[in-house]
Amino acid sequence: MLKTRITELFGIEHPVIQGGMQWVGYAELVSAVSNAGALGILTALTQPTPEDLAKEIERTREMTDKPFGVNLTVLPTINPPPYEEYAQAIVGSGVKIVETAGRSPEPFMELFKEYDVKVIHKCTSVRHALKAQSVGVSAITIDGFECAGHPGEDDIPSLVLLPQAAEALDVPVAGCGGFSDAKSMVAALALGGEAIVMGTRFMATQEAGIHQNVKEKMTEADELSTNLMFRTMHNTARVFKNSVSDQVVEIESTGTATFEDVKDLVAGQRGRVVFEEGDLEHGIWSAGISVARVKDVPTCKEMVSRLVSEAEEIIDGRLQSVKA
Repeated sequence: MLKTRITELFGIEHPVIQGGMQWVGYAELVSAVSNAGALGILTALTQPTPEDLAKEIERTREMTDKPFGVNLTVLPTINPPPYEEYAQAIVGSGVKIVETAGRSPEPFMELFKEYDVKVIHKCTSVRHALKAQSVGVSAITIDGFECAGHPGEDDIPSLVLLPQAAEALDVPVAGCGGFSDAKSMVAALALGGEAIVMGTRFMATQEAGIHQNVKEKMTEADELSTNLMFRTMHNTARVFKNSVSDQVVEIESTGTATFEDVKDLVAGQRGRVVFEEGDLEHGIWSAGISVARVKDVPTCKEMVSRLVSEAEEIIDGRLQSVKA
């Protein structure tokens, strides 16, 4: 057993969290992760309405009696979803763990505190993590440059960002970005992390509700299999390298590109088709650099069990043997 402040805070067996992922964080995956002793996270905005989210929370409860949470990502958008209604659906369903991301969780903290909800906020910088701590979150996920999705604009990898955050904060910190196996898990603990957050690795599990073509493609990937888009627009996103993301990068290379020039290529619905139909070149889809470390497609139980047992072997074996 690997016991940390985060395992105690959330009542989980292992210091492993499955991050919220659009079009991926459904009840089947979340319940399997939680049943494996880690913390599964539903993705609120994957559900079309707050009412649908409440139903998905209930579906998850039917499949696990272990702790799980809900991700609520708040981002600037032309037609913003009813975030407050989603938050009400979360607390109204009795969920006690929320992963927030995007903008500051401050507008929702009063509601979450009223319902005794523990909030873990995802940040890409120490300064934003300190702000989140000041508004009352229970824990922080710190996203290194290796992560899938939006790694921020500072380009600081987990090897530096995680210990910086752990030393600066009083609340426990989970490392995200580049973590996918026992070696990286032990590294995170050594760097001051209290858990690891994995998205990419949990995509390549049997219970993840995405097409088998995507999972198999991930097992073939290497450390050069991702692209960074939107660099010139100061909204960097790390996605899997395919013809669509290559095209976006090429358009940006002109130096004069605007979002209008690429918006049809990066439409979320096109990415959803990738996951649902397995057409790997239909749209963009998120993946972190850790996709290079994905070698198989196990069940969540097999993967988490292997992760923890191998981490214990490294701690008890190799690390002990190098001590003079």
